Amino acid sequence: MNRAPVREDRSVKFFLDVFVTLLVIMDPAGTVPLFLALTRGRSERDRHRLAWQATLVAFAVIVVFALFGRGILDYLGVSLAALEGAGGLLLVLVALELLTGSGTEPTAAEMERASVAFVPLGTPLLAGPGAIVATMLFVQRVHGIGDGLALAGAMVAVALAVWLAMRFAEGARRLLTDNGVELVTRISGLLLAAIAVQLIANSAIAFGRSV
Repeated sequence: MNRAPVREDRSVKFFLDVFVTLLVIMDPAGTVPLFLALTRGRSERDRHRLAWQATLVAFAVIVVFALFGRGILDYLGVSLAALEGAGGLLLVLVALELLTGSGTEPTAAEMERASVAFVPLGTPLLAGPGAIVATMLFVQRVHGIGDGLALAGAMVAVALAVWLAMRFAEGARRLLTDNGVELVTRISGLLLAAIAVQLIANSAIAFGRSV
């Protein structure tokens, strides 16, 4: 009789795991200055349109890899443990960029494109390798409808957070100030580094058990 509450607790925990991880990786607060730079000189209406387009593109890319990523791994003969270790190493690099502020700045050519919603906003700034790998790993942990709904709900919630960050980017910049945005980015980098270390540890444990 206690199975239902246990399953609900598991689904809630899984939702929070997915939501926090993807939120840290996609970094809505850190996207604000990049979005402002890429949409400099555009009208408010254009910025709002680009915000939802970029969010839709990023969400679509992640969903595609969530649905077909496992098939790609099987075709390539790559194990989940290897993917987890590679994902951890990749997230370490992303975390270092966030912590040190050494990420690549958008170029003038990128800013002048007719639409930046697809590239570089939608991908790779939002739906980058880190978000893709993390989503594929979470898909492997889905066991039942509850987990599936939790995963889908978390992905939608993160997409909504990203859209809100870009939709109200100008207001957020005024509220947080440049120093506040910088601080949030550094904290996100620290959390992402911890997630990366955990992924690498899980990969090492999985390889150790298979020997």
